[in-house]
Amino acid sequence: MSLYLLLLGLVAAERIAELAVARRNARWSLARGAREYGRGHYPAMVALHTALLVGCAVEPWAAGRPFVPMLGWSALALAALAQGLRWWCITTLGPRWNTRVLVVPGLPLVAGGPYRLLRHPNYVAVVVEGAALPLVHSAWLTAAAFTALNAALLTVRIRCEDTALTTAPTPTTHAATAKPTGTTAGAGAGAAATSPAGPSA
Repeated sequence: MSLYLLLLGLVAAERIAELAVARRNARWSLARGAREYGRGHYPAMVALHTALLVGCAVEPWAAGRPFVPMLGWSALALAALAQGLRWWCITTLGPRWNTRVLVVPGLPLVAGGPYRLLRHPNYVAVVVEGAALPLVHSAWLTAAAFTALNAALLTVRIRCEDTALTTAPTPTTHAATAKPTGTTAGAGAGAAATSPAGPSA
């Protein structure tokens, strides 16, 4: 259990690092005339991702969930892959990545990195990690609750991004071929792209 708590501490530290990157990138975007969308659902996203870490820590202790090697190691591998995908998204988007939905008018869509393969790769990372991280220590209630609530939140989030993309001016030479930049779940949760490509996850 102590090693699992250490893992959760590392994930929490990673989330704090994400927020620092997001704040820096927000300054970059706002200086270029970015418009923010979806402010109303952002606190819910922060709360959900905070609750995920709390649930991961509390459920194994409160409900006596054991570490099951086959499940735990498999879930840990999936969580690690999800983190890798998330940071691939962050590095691909550069200063255009954010946990908020910020759209800088006139920038072309990002079509490199994981966005060549997936429409919303950051959200794929959020979904996988949200299920896998609790299951490292058999916290299946936390995994199930997060998955259900996150599905509802992502429905709102993706609709928000799609609205942002349709209302923001986009260079016509890129619009037909480039994929949306997508996002990460947020306050560690979702990442909003700050181009007209749209953030989660």
